[in-house]
Amino acid sequence: MPTEESASLSARLKWGAPFLASFARSGNFGCVSIGLLLLSSLIAAAQSPQDLLAAGRVDQTIQTIDQQIHTTPTPENYNLLCRAHFELGAWDAGIPACEKATSLEPNNGLYHLWLGRIYGEKADRVNFLSATSLAGKVRTEFERAVELSPNNWEARTDLAEFYLEAPAVIGGGKDKARAQAALIAPLNPAIAHWVSARIAERSKDNAAAEREYRAAIEASHGGARAWVNLAGFYRHINRLDDMEQALRTMESAPLDHPAALVDGASLLLRTGRDYAMAIRLVRRYIASPNTVEESPVFKAHSLLGELLEKQGDRSAAAEEYRAALALAHGYRLAQDGLKRVTR
Repeated sequence: MPTEESASLSARLKWGAPFLASFARSGNFGCVSIGLLLLSSLIAAAQSPQDLLAAGRVDQTIQTIDQQIHTTPTPENYNLLCRAHFELGAWDAGIPACEKATSLEPNNGLYHLWLGRIYGEKADRVNFLSATSLAGKVRTEFERAVELSPNNWEARTDLAEFYLEAPAVIGGGKDKARAQAALIAPLNPAIAHWVSARIAERSKDNAAAEREYRAAIEASHGGARAWVNLAGFYRHINRLDDMEQALRTMESAPLDHPAALVDGASLLLRTGRDYAMAIRLVRRYIASPNTVEESPVFKAHSLLGELLEKQGDRSAAAEEYRAALALAHGYRLAQDGLKRVTR
């Protein structure tokens, strides 16, 4: 399942970033503004809210869905609005939309899954008492999602993560996480091994954890997601040379999950290792037609800006921060990055 940088899974179609980048490279930022306006109008006219969200065009997604909700207040629209705010990290704005989706369609497991996810993100950022209250809601929503969609391995994986991370007093427990791993195994064997690896890590059994991470690689036929998860494990136990080697292998592995490219680059940035490989990974992701919702393209541009900034290329970094803000004008990391490199 995801590394620490990831959250959800969804295939998507993206286009337009190379067009914007060519304007930015020209150095004519007046043209950039005009180009952005024209391109935004064209995309908004041609794409549905689902397409816009999948392409990481979060500003346009929110604008389009807000307009549609006035005339078509469907649970799907509220769920998409919630997910758009989720991409931005705007938990307080997204929670009411997720709650509305579940109230309008209470038997939809996907809507309960997203409500649980956004409650969980909010819980990570509040005081202990508020977090405890929210954690109970997270458990309720994840369990309801699994009840409604028992064959959804993503819902079961999120529930397993909750059981693993939460204290027993609010319903957590390693035995419960193991039970979910067993139920995930016939649905997605590689992810079941990932859950087992996480349980072993929490039990401080690094040898067993490494075996499970490698079993996930075998079960996924050498897929990129499993390799980046192994790399994340090596980072946690400070085996940074092994982390780099795993990421080099991941770079040429079957790309079963494109977000692995961004996750790998994030690991390299956080550990100060091989920025050149990290830049290569993010650029490959941005150029891909198969980017995914859990790694929004605006965040990938911002990450690339950070990497270029680390290498001292302030001009190229500024281009990437601007590209991020063209998709999500309120994204704080890109705003702060642009300020740093244009002082």
